[in-house]
Amino acid sequence: MIEAAFFSGEEWQSRLTNTPIPPQIAEDSDLSLAYSELVTNGRISEDLGLRLIKNAPLNGLMSLASMVKESRYNNHVFFNENLHVNTTNICVLACRFCAFRKGPRHADAYELSVEEYLHRIEPFSTIIDEVHSVGGLHPSWGVEHYEELYRGCKERFPHIHIKSLTAVEIKHLASRSNLTVKKTLERLQDAGLDSIPGGGAEILVDSVRDRICRGKESSQEYLDIHRTAHNLGIPTNCTMLFGTVETPAERITHLIKLRELQDETSGFQCFVPYPFLPDKTRLPEAQLATSNEILRTIAISRLMLDNIPHIKAYRMNIGDSVAQIALSAGADDIDGTVSHEEIMHSAGSTTPLDFSRNEICRLVEDSGHIAVKRNSIYSIFEIIHSNQEASQVLPILQS
Repeated sequence: MIEAAFFSGEEWQSRLTNTPIPPQIAEDSDLSLAYSELVTNGRISEDLGLRLIKNAPLNGLMSLASMVKESRYNNHVFFNENLHVNTTNICVLACRFCAFRKGPRHADAYELSVEEYLHRIEPFSTIIDEVHSVGGLHPSWGVEHYEELYRGCKERFPHIHIKSLTAVEIKHLASRSNLTVKKTLERLQDAGLDSIPGGGAEILVDSVRDRICRGKESSQEYLDIHRTAHNLGIPTNCTMLFGTVETPAERITHLIKLRELQDETSGFQCFVPYPFLPDKTRLPEAQLATSNEILRTIAISRLMLDNIPHIKAYRMNIGDSVAQIALSAGADDIDGTVSHEEIMHSAGSTTPLDFSRNEICRLVEDSGHIAVKRNSIYSIFEIIHSNQEASQVLPILQS
């Protein structure tokens, strides 16, 4: 039997305490203070987080985040076998950063019927266990369309976990269907919705949202919709789009708001930070994140979000090379095989879409880590080596 891989609460703090402190942390006053706060309190303060994101040496920041990650999960990195199927690119909004959205009369606009949706899943149905589905705010679809979609998927592919809908999609469906958000989610849950991917958070500061995605849900609405999902037992992820017009302080504000909601509900499974991709979009004033800044943001996320179990290096957005480095900067998840993806690739991503399980394992192994296949809710795990079948099943993640 392999050693239990997951540690939480006082366990990971104890493991962190017993980890030798490298010079790049010991020699920086703020990093040393962060280490002390993590060991003593399990979390760092907002003020210290801001100093770290702005001033901490990158190698030291990555080192501390990696120590925290390894105190939780040893040398394991998680992935799953999933498929993205976007339901429609037609959207009543026109967010300035979005390259995916099309108007209803655009030559490339599409809207999938239930049968078309199932047809896209069919070729992958024996090798995936999750379908990830988000899309535009369709002007005429209500909750009934998604109920039919999810029921059809569960009937034909009962083993596939449905991770679907962003907060603004849920708000839009509730409005179109004259329902509360709670009732909308209850009906979708009954139809087969298993979890929510968490996209659309952008930056949870309304002055920023007003510049980059006016008309979307407010910061409070995003949090309230996720709170409602959590209270219904629907697990969700949460995200942050950075590198548009926000400041470092606003990124920290975003992390604090997520941390506070997680203190209340414990419903977030994973945090997914990803940089704005500028190609083909309409935000020329965007600051654009360098690789250095991507790694800095992933590291500070691991340090600030002590109560959100997993931090994802989203390879579809940051690319495989930076994702590999991010696994040594606090990230413990690299998403999955994906098989198909449109939103990031519409914005300029060049990450390959044909990665097999074996290639994902090699990517993880080449970074010096051990690949662990997970299910969608982080409750079933298998260590998998490249060119090998699944091996030892790991214990269930401790909450």
